[in-house]
Amino acid sequence: MIERIETGARSSKIVKHNGVAYITGQVGEGETIQAQTEECLRRLEVLLVQAGSSREKMLRATIWLADMSDFAGLNEVWNAWMPEGHAPARACGEAKLARPELKVEIIVDAAYD
Repeated sequence: MIERIETGARSSKIVKHNGVAYITGQVGEGETIQAQTEECLRRLEVLLVQAGSSREKMLRATIWLADMSDFAGLNEVWNAWMPEGHAPARACGEAKLARPELKVEIIVDAAYD
């Protein structure tokens, strides 16, 4: 069975199937990479909880940065947010994001009960 949560015309915020919750990409507001990453992670955590999951159950994170020079700032916030011993598989690359002011977008897949 596939469960879709907060489905719109273009996408669902969460799609659950076979014990995995696929969380749509999240962005954040703010002037710095740290501020945008913090907001993005707050939004992801809300969706993880809504999916019946948590930071500790993340399986994979795909991170897009508008500029790889923000990698250290992203990691500063990510490392503080990530529970020790529960880091997911992760990839980070550079991409042109949907709006010029965006610095980061994070997509997560996580196990749920």
